[in-house]
Amino acid sequence: MRPDLITIDDVLAAQRRLEDIAQRTPVEVSRAVSKFIGLETVLKCEHLQRTGSFKIRGAYNRISRLSADERARGVVCASAGNHAQGVALSASLLGVASTVFMPTTAPLPKIEATRSYGAHIELVGATFDDAFEASQKWAADNDAVFVHPFDHPDVIAGQGTVGLEILEQVPEAGSVIVPMGGGGLIAGVAAVAKARRPEIKVIGVEAAGAAAFQASLDAGRPVPLTDVSTIADGIAVKAPGELTLAHVAEHVDEVVTVTDEEIARAVLLLVERAKQVVEPSGAAGLAALLNAKAVCPEPVVVLLCGGNVDPLLLTRIIQSGLFEEGRYLMLRTRVTDRPGSLAALLTLLADAGANILAVEHHRLGTRLGILEVEVALELETRGQQHIEELIALLRAERYPVA
Repeated sequence: MRPDLITIDDVLAAQRRLEDIAQRTPVEVSRAVSKFIGLETVLKCEHLQRTGSFKIRGAYNRISRLSADERARGVVCASAGNHAQGVALSASLLGVASTVFMPTTAPLPKIEATRSYGAHIELVGATFDDAFEASQKWAADNDAVFVHPFDHPDVIAGQGTVGLEILEQVPEAGSVIVPMGGGGLIAGVAAVAKARRPEIKVIGVEAAGAAAFQASLDAGRPVPLTDVSTIADGIAVKAPGELTLAHVAEHVDEVVTVTDEEIARAVLLLVERAKQVVEPSGAAGLAALLNAKAVCPEPVVVLLCGGNVDPLLLTRIIQSGLFEEGRYLMLRTRVTDRPGSLAALLTLLADAGANILAVEHHRLGTRLGILEVEVALELETRGQQHIEELIALLRAERYPVA
């Protein structure tokens, strides 16, 4: 039997509870992104929400509805980071003790932020599902209330308040693109969209390495993946919930997947063109739009749902993206081992407009002549054509390039 779906009245009630708690996050018509994609694109900046994601909406709505006895017993949850922060802050605001189970692989900034909101943290296992299992056992052993990250009507209704804001801020929206892991966010947004604007197209986006929904939709029940692997830790879930799956089956028009490489390019585009710092899971919707994964009526609202990115991961994404776009070049060449040879090479490259980031100088190597030195270079370049010009110049000047 299909579980009961939430209604627009449930979401409106959640909006009233969240009035002084959740921020009304802005939308931004990004000319740069729209021009790059070729479609009128509006960014819903939910990554600017308190705790850096939409999760506080569902968490607060759920905890605020607990009885006095339930609050006294405390709450517990499992999360890779964003739900953890939402539960921790919501519980603190309501005077409720919280325990949060997180995988040992959770980004350090998310762990520290959760702790700063007053939660007791337990690090368990390598995946969200390991933490989830441990949290379920702890809840049973300690008679605590489990706050599910997505599969509960109060959580879904809370996340649905994002949909209310989108329809108020962009009433002419033709389509909405929503990242999806367990499905709580898209379940709520889609329920609101179809209740208010049945013609609007709702598109869900999964990471290819954690695409749990399509097989579950085909089977008509949650089908767990054997494993997940993606840089988008916020949507790395092995299986949807029964309730979220029912909402997606009823309200979502299309579900598509994006690769980690596509997500990384979307993160870089947001940093470079839109001046928005968004975590990989939060950028999955834009990745789908960038790679034409679905037909999207204009204007397209892309929900940027999280901004809690590990700075180390962001650095790697930016470096990888610069390499892919021809903005970064690594090469090896050889020079004669005499004074001035390295300086001559570096001057040649500088005069050709290359910014030299790093130089390694090696005198020993099986392919080197007795009077040769190998030089490894990292260069900042202006694009693929510039790279081709630099390589052609080096070879014309009799520098071998590898």
